[in-house]
This record gives sequence, structure tokens and C-alpha cells, in this order.
Amino acid sequence: MSNMKINTERFGEIEYSREDILFFPRGIPAFEKEHEWILAGSDDSAIRWLQSVNDENLALPVTSPDAVQSDYNARIPEDDLKLVGSVNPSDLALLIVVTIPESAPWDMTANLRAPILINIKSRKAVQVIALNEEYPVRHIVFSDEVREKLKASAMKDGGDK
Repeated sequence: MSNMKINTERFGEIEYSREDILFFPRGIPAFEKEHEWILAGSDDSAIRWLQSVNDENLALPVTSPDAVQSDYNARIPEDDLKLVGSVNPSDLALLIVVTIPESAPWDMTANLRAPILINIKSRKAVQVIALNEEYPVRHIVFSDEVREKLKASAMKDGGDK
């Protein structure tokens, strides 16, 4: 099994194999032409990066829904389950896209309304619209108290960076 390489803007050179690729048959909204992605970043980090295999400058921060909302339970449309090829929960994983403002990371939000559904066996994936209307597109990740502490710490360490 030969390894492939991509020289990314965020992580430098990443080596990966065919088995590491997540295939998005429909692409991802706003990136419909990008069908092949890999997960980059440290396995120990709460935030990983969905890195495009074909565009070294394109990476989306993602995390487990449990890291943001412990009782997250997205209802996935049946057509999307069919698209990834499984309805068996043990074959499936969810990620959510987060938005981290560079100058104010304490204002990070998570898109709970449109999780990424992954069949971990077939490596097929799709970003779906959860049937749960109560889940917002821009869920504030940190409580007001934590946000204020992070902001104060950043100011103390040299201002808005």
C-alpha cells in the first residue's frame, strides 16, 4: 500500500493512504467539487481538521458533537443513511463543523444543524441537515463565563491575537 502526500498550508506535509480518505459523493456544501478529504491534526485534540486532498489550502475545523453538547442526538434523514451505505449505528460516526474566529476564538460556534455523517467502514461521508429543528447552525460553544475568562486571558497575554 503506497502512501500519498499533500503539502498543506496549515499542517505542512501530510502523508496518508487510500484508507484514510473520506469520500463525499456530493462534496460538502460550498465545496461541492471536493470529494476526497482526510482528517488531520492531533488525535488527542478536541478539534481536528477535515483537509481536502485536492486543495492544500482548504481545511475545515471539526469536532465530535459530544464535545459541544453532551446530549446531542441528531435525527438523520433516511436518504442520507442510504447514501453512506449503512443504517447500523455501530458503522456510523458524526462530526460537526466549528467556526473559530481568528481574532476572537472564544466566540467559537458549532453547526449542530448540519453534522457530517461518516460510515467508518466504507469511508463514505455526507454533510446532512438534521431533522431536529431545535439545533442551530451557530451554537455558541463556550459558556459566557468561559468566554470572558478566555478573552481576559488573551488580553493579558498581548491583546486580540
